[in-house]
Amino acid sequence: MSKMKLRFFTVADYQEEEIWLREQHKNGLRFSKFIPPCFFLFEPCTPEDVIYRLDYKNEKQSSDYLQLFSDYGWEYLDSFGGWFYFRKPSSEVQVESDGEIFSDPASKADMIRHIIKTRMLPLLAIFLCCVIPGWINSFRGDLGAEGTFFTILFSALLVLYLYLLIHCGRKLKKRKARYELK
Repeated sequence: MSKMKLRFFTVADYQEEEIWLREQHKNGLRFSKFIPPCFFLFEPCTPEDVIYRLDYKNEKQSSDYLQLFSDYGWEYLDSFGGWFYFRKPSSEVQVESDGEIFSDPASKADMIRHIIKTRMLPLLAIFLCCVIPGWINSFRGDLGAEGTFFTILFSALLVLYLYLLIHCGRKLKKRKARYELK
């Protein structure tokens, strides 16, 4: 019988997500599917140490892409929102690089640049073009009771977007800088 768990990760928390999925597998729950917005479906299994990795492409991938991972021992699991989920038993890892899907730090930095370009910049555009103007307009005095509702709504969105922009921006910037230094 499948088990569903609720867990939220931002685009900058992909490494934490990998660690969490690995811990679930060690506890006898094998990841099988991601259900938006933040539900993970697991199947009971024999506990074992399995490495999970995520790759971000933000586009549908070809069979050649998936075959490349398969050739290196990675099992494709699921994809959603540009993220591709893979796993490999740690017993198949002979050297540390076998447990990674990227062969060099530059590839990791490229993935982070792609996340920033396709996820963070649109988030910033929505924030600047919709959330801030909506929040400012919600204070207009001629809206009555609806104005209060919109003020609360846009204030909540303002806080949420600020948190996401700051949290994700700082974390991705740190990771990118670390990979570019190597």
